[in-house]
Amino acid sequence: MTILNGYIDIHLPHVSSLKGRRAILNAIKERLRKYNLSQLDISGEYPKEATIAIIFLAPDSIKAQQQIEKIESQLESSFPEIEFEITYEMS
Repeated sequence: MTILNGYIDIHLPHVSSLKGRRAILNAIKERLRKYNLSQLDISGEYPKEATIAIIFLAPDSIKAQQQIEKIESQLESSFPEIEFEITYEMS
């Protein structure tokens, strides 16, 4: 079994308030629910940046890599106007 834990760093240059950031993050977290993972918003107080921590269990490292690629393509297709950076480690 492989545990993947990672961070999705989100850059929101067009957002000017925490309320606007929260609306976008809620939409992103709703999309991520179908991937059977745990997620947590660990963003700071700056509204133009956000971070979501994710963790999930996969049968092996190949499946974990495939899952993270699916998540990345889903986010890019659903939110093309938002810049994402996904960093992760497997153990």
